[in-house]
Amino acid sequence: MTISYNWLKQYIDIPESAEEIGQVLTSGGLEVEKVIPHETIKGGLKGLVVGEVLTCSKHPNADKLSLTTVDVGNGTVLPIVCGAPNVAAGQKVIVALPGTTVFPTQGEPFTIKSAKIRGEKSEGMICAEDEIGLGQSHAGIIVLNTDTPNGTPAAQFYGVQSDYIIEIGLTPNRADAASHIGVARDVKASKGRKISWPDVDQFRVDNRDLVVPVEVIDVSACPRYSSVTIAGVKVTDSPEWLKQRLTAVGLAPINNVVDVTNFVCHELGQPLHAFDVDRIAGGKVIVRTLPAGTKFVTLDNKERTLTATDLMICNGKEEGMCIAGVFGGLGSGITSETKNVFLESAYFAADSVRRTSINHQLKTDASFRFERGVDPNNTVYALKRAALLIKEIAGGKISSDVQDFYPQPISNREIKVTDKHVDRLIGKQIPRTQVFEILQRLDIQIISETADSYVVSVAPYRVDVIQEADVIEEILRIYGFNNIELSKFARTDYLAEFPVKDIDRYRRSISEMLTGRGFYEIWTNSLTNQAYQTKHNLDFGAEPVEILNKLSEEQGILRQTLLFTGLEVCAYNINRKQRELKLFEFGKTYHKKEKYFEQEKLALYTTGNREPENWQRNAQAVSYHDLAQQVQHVFLKSGIKNASQEIIKDQLFEHGVRFMQGKEEIGKLGKVKSSLLKDFGIKQELFYAELDTALLFKYANPKLVIQEVTKFPEVRRDLSLVIDKKVSYDEIRKLIKQTEGKLITNVVAFDVYEGDKLPEGKKAYALAFTLQDESKTLTDEVIEKTMDRLMKALESQLGAIIRK
Repeated sequence: MTISYNWLKQYIDIPESAEEIGQVLTSGGLEVEKVIPHETIKGGLKGLVVGEVLTCSKHPNADKLSLTTVDVGNGTVLPIVCGAPNVAAGQKVIVALPGTTVFPTQGEPFTIKSAKIRGEKSEGMICAEDEIGLGQSHAGIIVLNTDTPNGTPAAQFYGVQSDYIIEIGLTPNRADAASHIGVARDVKASKGRKISWPDVDQFRVDNRDLVVPVEVIDVSACPRYSSVTIAGVKVTDSPEWLKQRLTAVGLAPINNVVDVTNFVCHELGQPLHAFDVDRIAGGKVIVRTLPAGTKFVTLDNKERTLTATDLMICNGKEEGMCIAGVFGGLGSGITSETKNVFLESAYFAADSVRRTSINHQLKTDASFRFERGVDPNNTVYALKRAALLIKEIAGGKISSDVQDFYPQPISNREIKVTDKHVDRLIGKQIPRTQVFEILQRLDIQIISETADSYVVSVAPYRVDVIQEADVIEEILRIYGFNNIELSKFARTDYLAEFPVKDIDRYRRSISEMLTGRGFYEIWTNSLTNQAYQTKHNLDFGAEPVEILNKLSEEQGILRQTLLFTGLEVCAYNINRKQRELKLFEFGKTYHKKEKYFEQEKLALYTTGNREPENWQRNAQAVSYHDLAQQVQHVFLKSGIKNASQEIIKDQLFEHGVRFMQGKEEIGKLGKVKSSLLKDFGIKQELFYAELDTALLFKYANPKLVIQEVTKFPEVRRDLSLVIDKKVSYDEIRKLIKQTEGKLITNVVAFDVYEGDKLPEGKKAYALAFTLQDESKTLTDEVIEKTMDRLMKALESQLGAIIRK
């Protein structure tokens, strides 16, 4: 979620810098991911000044260029070669001084340097609109009609404002912080300062000439619906201050009425929607569902097919005007012709909005907030705030009373908190007076107390505070995690020797081995989107574990494989030009089969090139065998030396194998199906392995095995053979082990060929054999006999043709 530092300061005193307030928010539980400088004009027009063209003459060596001298202030006159057809002496212009980096409307930024152009010295640039990001025009230079002194910074002339954008990784439970006021509340709680709420006391009904009746039929999906009308508005561009507020948080200004609704949404966290009264057929608003299959055209000009559960804002003819809480309709929105506005501020049930948003794959600022839970008691306040702003910047009169349908008001939650539970969960005794002060700063009221407990009242906008542990968590996050001292009995024993196997040490050893081989560890969410598997009819042999109180369908079930959450990470990186990926994760999968159970897995991912392209060699894409080699290293680290392979048909893979240790399946490996990758926007091949951590750990030996380095040398022999395609490499490896397992210590396939130079249905392997006898030096005679026996076994048992 995006917060403007300047905008935030309108509601609460913040003497701290943007970076410092970011640390305050993070310490209080709102994790600030980054703080980014922001200007209303990209680059902030730094290095650009107002100048005056003193002289202008034709360039002696170019017909379309002019030689000018420009006064840029403080008595400095610069010679500048200009190619604009409209440059002339006496003009006030914008000049980019040497060393200035300019940010054009289109294209990459570039730096102005002193240079000679066709033999004439030029120290700067007289600018056109598009060259400095002020517009699209390149017809000529900007000519100013002003008496502004020469040398005045262009940023000052154009009123460029500097700001900082605070990016918050908002967790789904913190719906209360999805606005500037919401974030201000957290600053208030951390720092004990007061919030200045926008004043709506000036709200007055001017007349009652434009009353639009409202009927709410589906009360469960719409527990509260508030509305008002404003007549006689003039729809135009928004004032500059409003445009700047919206662009700071990444929104494009549309018009003054729509911009107000977006502004209030980001200010108060209450989504609103504005309708053109004259386009509401039947002069009435009805909140209800429509029959499944009904067609509806949304503001993006796309026709959508409604389901029977989609809550709609309808007109008097029971025609849809808006998908409630999600997206407006094309036929009733605000246009430049709008004169009268019907303004909606509602509380829609989170599950209803979430279901509709998922059904139509629509994610909007409104649905983001509604499906997490907005404040049901804030609709009228937000409505009055928006109505006053529209009246201020678009004119018009408030022409109806506020209609407020709220048959069953949602009350505060009362929660009992016990002192001993506070002390136990926090790990420290905090004086009750200090606890009460923290609760009051959080707007959690104490309504009664006894010697060992008290009852608090929590407003419904805090959707995440529903039980005693939640209240204690609120106390702790404001008190400060860093203020909880370590126990005096805390100690470390990481140097101790553990005689038994330890799963944490095992994981660490595997992690260190993989990172040493170029892998990066990832941690992904155990919650995932069921649509990933239902779309492809994937069956994992058990039911998925569904979350009862899920905050979104994207996190509606516990994962049954680590693949999908890992693919999200891969897609995120690939979309940011990081295409060479080697990733691993230790994580759990969850299943329901009569009872619930979980399994820990080790997932490995490889995609992209083996290594970055360089002058010595061309880039080569990773293959199945690259990841298979990494899996073998995991096996060896786990004490597994003889895992067998079986080719399998798997619902996740285009082709793959499973690994067996005896009768136990310890994992599988394969190339991920392109149809699955397509769902994540991944267009390159990706290989995936999923191993059973418990079985790996079962075979792992914690004891250090020391073996004397042999005194006798290794011998290498190469062998080329042609074999049927249906024969797997694992079959070859098993036969080699059975035939000459004593002297052949290692086999490597260093080349595999399939092509038109071989008979149909055949492939060729080039194998390297390592032979070694730990008791004596191998003789040529022994080596030749060994290889001869091996070749005969390959020919007789696998039908191989030895290429000699």
